[in-house]
Formats: sequence, structure tokens, C-alpha cells
Amino acid sequence: MQRKTLSCVVSSHEYEELDALRKLSTLAILLAATAFLAGARLPPQGPLPQPRPDAAPVTSPDAPSSKEAEPPAPEEVPAPQPKPDVKEPEAPAASQTPAPQAAPAKPEPAEPMQGPPLPPGTAESPQTPKPPAEQTLEEQHLTIEPESEAEYAECTAALQALGVVFKETPRIDDGNGCGIDKPIIVSEALPGIALKPEATMRCPAALALARWMKESVIPAASAALPEQGRITTVNQATSYMCRLRNGAGTGKISEHARGNAIDIASFHFEKGEEVTVRSRREDSTLTGAFQRTVSAAGCLYFTTVLDPESDAAHETHFHLDVIERKGGYRYCH
Repeated sequence: MQRKTLSCVVSSHEYEELDALRKLSTLAILLAATAFLAGARLPPQGPLPQPRPDAAPVTSPDAPSSKEAEPPAPEEVPAPQPKPDVKEPEAPAASQTPAPQAAPAKPEPAEPMQGPPLPPGTAESPQTPKPPAEQTLEEQHLTIEPESEAEYAECTAALQALGVVFKETPRIDDGNGCGIDKPIIVSEALPGIALKPEATMRCPAALALARWMKESVIPAASAALPEQGRITTVNQATSYMCRLRNGAGTGKISEHARGNAIDIASFHFEKGEEVTVRSRREDSTLTGAFQRTVSAAGCLYFTTVLDPESDAAHETHFHLDVIERKGGYRYCH
């Protein structure tokens, strides 16, 4: 009984010792873990951030230390590096020789930009030509129209067949498009009918005048004024003359300046009477009928007929010309 009791006491005593050892070992483990954890927290706060950037690829076990080391690394490495890389290509592109060329290239487009504000004053006239109605004869830069040798020979042959008295004269060139390539001087519109003063013109204008006189003026005079006898003289006011239409300072060139026109002021008859061209719209006499008849008939031979009823510039004569228009259009008033 004593042995059993002793063995029980011994076993319980050993148990207590073992239990105490376990507690001590557990406490030691906890203290060691605490010391380890305390030691692990200290390095990232103080010493570790400085060696980390240098040995970042070597040490990576500590998550907090790596996180603290990573943010400064991308800020220092990618931010400054790409910015100089971007500025460097832009700087050479602008700093190269084409960059100074681009700077003077800007004043070049700036010149046309200065053009728009200037046109209302002066710049638009040289750059964009004004319409003919606003141009002087010098600004239009016209040239003399050449004439075909064959057409000229055919025309002069027709004049000779009608008995027109004329002579050839050298080419006329008064500049600015004024002139006649193959001019003639007509002294008689038809045989026995003088043209006073002599008229310098192109052959087509002289031919139209001769045909108008023969086929319309003479028959109308015989019907309306038989007592006056035949027409002996046609008085002209203007044939060739270098000027603009109606003698204006600006506008289209006159057909007189090209030898295509003649102005008829009056008809002189054998019995001494003279029929002057004037406004006869309300003239109910045969003289008025004669003038209106020959004016209307003029459009059969000339492409332009302006009489005293047209405007104030033609109230004392007929303007007759042979200008060529598109589609054979004629203007008769």
C-alpha cells in the first residue's frame, strides 16, 4: 500500500515538473516569437529603406518593406525617364533646321492673310482683277485681234464688187488693245456716195455699211423722199478711235477702238437737203419714217444698232458695229 502510495506521489510530482517545463517552454517560445516579431518590425522603419533601393532585387521577403521601396522606385525611374525621352524627340524636331524654316513659313501665309484686309483698299485690284466695268483701258491688258489673210482677201473682193472706194493702210497699234490688224480707209461707201470724212475701219465693218446703204438706205430714201433726189454723202462722226465705250474712263473697250464701228450723223441729198439723225420717235413725217426704217434695217447687217432713242450718248447719230457675240446674238435699239 505504501509503495503504491509512493509511486502515485512520485508520478504526480513528475507530472507537476513536466507541466512546469511545458509552461516554461511555452513561455520561452512566446518570448522568442515576441522578440522575433519585434525585431522584424524595426528594420523596415529605419535602416531597411536605405539599403532596399540598392538591394531591392536581392531581398523580397518582407512585404511591408517592398511596398515602401516600390513607390519611390517607379516615381524616380519611370517619371523622369519618359519625360526627358518625350521632350528630347520634340526638341530635336523643333530645333533642327526645318524649325527655323517653319518660322519664316508662317509669315508667307501671313502675307495672303494680309491680302484679304487690303483688297477693299488697294490689294484686291492687282491680285484679283476688277470687273471690266471698273477697269481702265490700261488695266484690261487687251491685245489686237489678228485677221485671217483668206477672210481679208474675200472681204476686200466683195467691197470691190460693190464699187466701194477704199485703200489699204499699215497695221494700227495704239497700245492697250487699240488697233486694227488689217485696216482700210474708205472714201466712198458706194459709187457716187462719199463718206465724209474718210473712215478708217476693218473690212467687215465697211462691207456691212455698203450693203446697208445699197439694200436699205437708198431704197428707203427713194420711197420716202423722192423729191430730194439721190443720196450723195454720208457724214460720219466717228470711225476708228482708241477709247472705251461712250468715252468713259472705265468699262469695256469700244468697238471703235477695234475698227468694228462707225457712227452715222446725217445723209446729204442731191437737191441740197440733209437729213440729220436725231430723236424722231414722235416724228410723223416721211423723214421720220425714213430714219426709223433705216435704223430698224441696220440690224440686218450690223450686230449692234444704237439710235437716238437708245440713250443720251447716241441722240445725234446711229452707232453701228459688227462685234461678234455668242450664238449670233444682236443688239438693236
